[in-house]
Amino acid sequence: MDAPEALAKTIAEDNHIVANADVSFDVYAGEIFVIMGLSGSGKSTIVRCLSRLVEPTAGDIVLDGENLLKKSAEELIEVRRHKMGMVFQSFGLMPHLNVIDNIAFPLKLQGIERPSATHRRNVSLNWSVCRDAKPIFPMNYRAASNSVSALPDRLPLNLKSGCWMSRSRRLIRLIRKKMQDEFLRIQSMLRKSIVFITHDFQEALRLADRMAIMRDGAIVQIGRPVDLILNPVDDYVREFTNDVPWESVLRAADVCEKAPRSIKGMGRVSADTQISSLLGYLAKHQKGGAVEAKDGSVIGVATASGVLSALANGTNTAPAEVKETT
Repeated sequence: MDAPEALAKTIAEDNHIVANADVSFDVYAGEIFVIMGLSGSGKSTIVRCLSRLVEPTAGDIVLDGENLLKKSAEELIEVRRHKMGMVFQSFGLMPHLNVIDNIAFPLKLQGIERPSATHRRNVSLNWSVCRDAKPIFPMNYRAASNSVSALPDRLPLNLKSGCWMSRSRRLIRLIRKKMQDEFLRIQSMLRKSIVFITHDFQEALRLADRMAIMRDGAIVQIGRPVDLILNPVDDYVREFTNDVPWESVLRAADVCEKAPRSIKGMGRVSADTQISSLLGYLAKHQKGGAVEAKDGSVIGVATASGVLSALANGTNTAPAEVKETT
């Protein structure tokens, strides 16, 4: 659309809410692209537009070179069945079907015969339930007499135990981390292109190859998590990154500077070396250490001053008043 910002302003002046305004991004093959922002920033509308659960007012949605906005209802059904899936925040399980039949239900809709469906659902079940049954469903697991084989026949109601959904935030965080681990494990095998919605920067940090931060229906900044940490475009983005443990995120390649003509006598580190493990060396070696790419070539030099510059760029702390002395 021409002049999208002006149109968004007009919509707001008419006491309506802009859902998405001039949103544009690519998702690469095999990439986890995380979209985050505060509640009401437009995250959910974007993913609903991607699958045409919400019809975009303007623009294109291109999947494998084809514009989804030009698909007929029948063609769109085929896309949703075979090329694109969506998991809602509050997903619905069939309460009258057991675990294994819930997993097989999408296959049944595709018309897959039962022998094939049985094989494929058992594979899915092994990935999504049985492997981590004990840490994810601790109380139910014990109630099943320590038998993972009992899980496929259980109804969804019996998978929710009030014991593990307790007030223990530590346990809920543990369950969340386990689910993230499982998500990454499956992704390492399948290499799907994924759009992931969250409001938790720590979660985005674990999962994202790249991420977009939204505000008022618009994308404020897109980049790798470390790019957003080191170079936030404004205070809104900076607020998301304030509590990030930078020493476990930054790598040598993120802080390296142009190498001098001679690096003789310098130690060498790989580009993906965590800064936290490099601080001791940099504190004792003022010239820093040469940073190597995978092929052994030097891409720059990491120094203590380079680390401090990177951190200073990403902080919103007011600078201290430093008095000049004579």
